Amino acid sequence: MPQSIDTLETPCVLIDIDRADANLKRAQDYADAHGVHLRPHIKTHKLPLFAKRQLELGAIGITCQKLGEAEVMADAGIEDIFLPYNLVGPEKLSRLRALNERTTLAVTADSEFVVNGYASTFADVGKPLTVLVECDTGMGRCGVQTPDDAVALARIIASRNGLVFGGIMTYPAAGAAPAARAWLGEAVEKLSAAGLPPRIVSTGGTPDIWSAHETPIATEYRPGTYIYLDRYQVAKGVGTLEDCALTVLATVVSRPTENRAIIDAGSKALTSDLLGLSGFGVIQGYPDAVISGLSEEHGTIDLSGSAQKPAIGERLRIVPNHACPVSNLYDRVHLVSGDHVVETAAVSARGKVE
Repeated sequence: MPQSIDTLETPCVLIDIDRADANLKRAQDYADAHGVHLRPHIKTHKLPLFAKRQLELGAIGITCQKLGEAEVMADAGIEDIFLPYNLVGPEKLSRLRALNERTTLAVTADSEFVVNGYASTFADVGKPLTVLVECDTGMGRCGVQTPDDAVALARIIASRNGLVFGGIMTYPAAGAAPAARAWLGEAVEKLSAAGLPPRIVSTGGTPDIWSAHETPIATEYRPGTYIYLDRYQVAKGVGTLEDCALTVLATVVSRPTENRAIIDAGSKALTSDLLGLSGFGVIQGYPDAVISGLSEEHGTIDLSGSAQKPAIGERLRIVPNHACPVSNLYDRVHLVSGDHVVETAAVSARGKVE
């Protein structure tokens, strides 16, 4: 007899596998129809089983944000990994060297300092390290600031023993794909004129996934949250609440007033990311209730605008604002179909932030 979600202790994470697979197929079908190559970001799910499913459907490889995530995925047998992060320090560089020996691997750099660290580690190895230049096309995070800067750093990478210049990479701000497209186009022209045509032009982001084909210069696209979706992605028009595969199951543990309920899911169970939204998630069946505050182990729900009010002991399913950090809060997730638990899976890359 399959286990019912009603028997699970709360708070816990439920992953609707039917919705998750539908989301993966929808995106892969779109990519196939438009000639887009997907390299999914596993930071959303952190599960080798879903990474393998993404590859099975047609992804060309995976993206990991941290070295620890990449090591977990390599241990699970995944062989093509992009790690778009500046890796600094002898310990990390030693681990990177070992990982490069057993996978097809690429990393990024946005400064000569980072390149020099790679070069000192890989100068004497038989298998060189592929390095892409990270480009800031408007996000305001890491990345060289101009296409000319990209050419200058590419020249440095190409001149170092043990390194291969692989191309350029960016993570555009949501809704800023046109500006990123122009930036990348200029960079490709200047790199090609300098005798360094980029083999890889990598961009991505779930909010703009359905317009990925409008950047034909890109050789790969890196969506992450598309597998689960969340309240923020719904607000961006990527999907609907009915497409959201990840929910947090919580229990109402107190009703101290008519218009206030307390659940057993606080900041250690629900992300505190607001992302411009009101409240910390949407409650299925109570769309007008507002999760107005989070302390560590308590979530406060404002019921003043909700005609229906949950009772003490009632279990609520919450679509979080941002699914990715929720995955990193739990040791395991429950894969469900309907109201039945199909499997309980360890979140293998959980906590791998080093």
